[in-house]
Amino acid sequence: MTTRYTKDHEYIRVEGDAGIVGISDYAQSQLGDVVFVELPSVGKTLSKGDEAAVVESVKAASEVYAPVSGEVVEVNSELEASPGTVNEDPAGRGWFMKIRLANASELDGLMTEEQYQEFVKSIS
Repeated sequence: MTTRYTKDHEYIRVEGDAGIVGISDYAQSQLGDVVFVELPSVGKTLSKGDEAAVVESVKAASEVYAPVSGEVVEVNSELEASPGTVNEDPAGRGWFMKIRLANASELDGLMTEEQYQEFVKSIS
């Protein structure tokens, strides 16, 4: 299992030919209490960098961008009823969607866990 990060604080945890997408712990802490999540439709095709979801918190609304290109094969419908799950467990139960990878080489342009931690330190 491989996890990669974007500079917009999305993560993708790759398992086989699909990846689980969510936002990092740093991102959820910056947003504050999440009160609403808008998820994409299953079957939607996304290109890397496309707006894939929207998160609204008590502080702001923020887009979640697709870290890779592919098809949405599953969404975390639990977030519609319990958007605060994003704050409670962003790397676990707070995931947004699963994307079937169209081009696995796009992962090479994303940050490793170590690179992402250094990036967060540099902007904090």
